[in-house]
Amino acid sequence: MALAKAATLDNTLGLPCRAERFIVATSHDEIRNALAMAANDTAPLNIVGGASNLILAPRLSGVTLQVACDDWWWEESDDQTILVYAQAGLVWHDLVEACVERGWWGIENLALIPGHVGAAPIQNIGAYGVELADVLDSVHVMYCDDGRDAVFSRDDCEFAYRDSIFKRALAGRVVVTQVVLRLSRSPSPRLGYGDLAKRVSVPPKVQEIFDAVCATRREKLPDPAVLGNAGSFFTNPVLEATHAERLLREYPAMPHFPQLDGSVKLAAGWLIERCGFKGMRWGAFGVHERQALVLVHFGGGDRQELLVLADHIRDTVHQVFEVMLEREPRLMG
Repeated sequence: MALAKAATLDNTLGLPCRAERFIVATSHDEIRNALAMAANDTAPLNIVGGASNLILAPRLSGVTLQVACDDWWWEESDDQTILVYAQAGLVWHDLVEACVERGWWGIENLALIPGHVGAAPIQNIGAYGVELADVLDSVHVMYCDDGRDAVFSRDDCEFAYRDSIFKRALAGRVVVTQVVLRLSRSPSPRLGYGDLAKRVSVPPKVQEIFDAVCATRREKLPDPAVLGNAGSFFTNPVLEATHAERLLREYPAMPHFPQLDGSVKLAAGWLIERCGFKGMRWGAFGVHERQALVLVHFGGGDRQELLVLADHIRDTVHQVFEVMLEREPRLMG
C-alpha cells in the first residue's frame, strides 16, 4: 500500500483536485488497512477508481482510497457458461476486450465505457441495449466500518436504470472489491440500438459487435484524454406514458423507447439539442458538437463553473418539455 500523502487526483473531466491523503491499495489486505486508517479520521472517506464518472471538488479532505487491484480469472460453469471474476481496479474496457477475444458473449455492447470494474455495479453501466445487470452474477464488497467481506447477488444489488443499492443505501458504506460476471459461448447478439445491425454481418460474430460499438462510440463521443469529459452527463429520463404521449403529439419525431412497465424512456441528448445547446460553449465548458449529452471541459475551468452550466441546461429542458434531467456523474468532496 502506498503511504498516505497529498496528491493531485487525475480525473477524466480534467478538473483540478488535490487529495489531502491519497492511498493506492493493490491487494485485499491493503484495502482493509486503508479503511482502518480512515476509520480514525473525522473527515469523510473518498473511494475512487478511474475517476471517470466523478465531479471532484478542488480539495478532498480526509482519506481518498483508490482501489488498484486489477487481476482477473475465470472458470467454466458448464459447457456454455463462463464465470468471470474481475477485481475492482481492472480497467473495464480491458476486461471487455479480453472476453471478446476469447469468444465470450455478454458484455461486447459495453465496450469503451470508461472507468474501472469496481464502478460498474454502482452505476449499473449500460450502452446499446445492454446493462451490467443483464450479465452480473455477484458483487464482492468490503464494509468500511469494520473491514468485513460480503457478497451481493444480482437481486441483492437492487439494480435499476443507472442505479443500484451501492448508490443509495450503501453509498459510502462499502468498497466494491470484485465483480463476477456470467458470460456465454452461445451467440446472443443485441443489435436493436442505433445502427449496430448495419455495421455487422448476419449472423454477427462477437468481435464484429465489439468493433462496431467501438467505432460508433469513437465517432460520437470525445476521448477524455484529448477533451475532458465524464461521458453522458445526464441520464435518459423515464416518463409516465401519459406525459410521453403528450410530448409526442407536439414532437412526433422525438426518439422514445417504451419500457416493459409501460413507462417511456426519452433521449436526453435530443432534448438538450432541441433546446439549442449542442456545440455551444460557455467559458471553459461546453456541449459537445457531436453529442449533446456530453459536457466537455476545454481546460482552465472549475467545478462550480461546470455545475452552473449543467443547471442552466437542466432548467431550460424543464421549461421547454416539463422533463427534469438528472445528473449522471457523482459529486465528490
